[in-house]
Amino acid sequence: MRHHVGDDIRALRKTRGLTLKRLAADVGRSLGWLSQIERGQTTPSVRDLGLLAERLGVTLSFFFRSSGRAPQEQGLVLRAADRPSIGSAETGLTEELLSPTLGGSFEMIRSVFAPGASSGGPRKARPTEDGGVLLSGRLTLILGETEVALAPGDSFQFAGADYGWRNEGPDPAVVIWVVSPPIY
Repeated sequence: MRHHVGDDIRALRKTRGLTLKRLAADVGRSLGWLSQIERGQTTPSVRDLGLLAERLGVTLSFFFRSSGRAPQEQGLVLRAADRPSIGSAETGLTEELLSPTLGGSFEMIRSVFAPGASSGGPRKARPTEDGGVLLSGRLTLILGETEVALAPGDSFQFAGADYGWRNEGPDPAVVIWVVSPPIY
């Protein structure tokens, strides 16, 4: 594990609205300990990392996604074989985190929308700027009262809007999605 583990913990903590003090208390550790982890000054034990993962809503393996790779590429490159999955096929939306670390100002996600799947209505606006490009399939993007049919190659960008989606086509719709700041 390299410094990016602390960056990921910090990014996950912030997107979940947790303070250092709250998260440290939730896992039974000191604020100073957690601060040192986030700054890359110490490495948590596997047990502590498991507690952090549970509280942050990720799997323990999320933090080890590039651990078998060369040290110089950890936190810089995320190989296809190491991508963590987000979501499940039952929801009609499966995703893979493409970002090597969550410590930057944005995250990249590969989203696959199953044929016939939809968001089930609008999702509440979040304090992010979102953008993406449809690689294949067809997807309807719903922003407030506006519905836009996207075809392969079409891109989009929006900020702070209620949004939804649906795939009425016969094929999966594949989107590369960019979110700033990271929310995973």
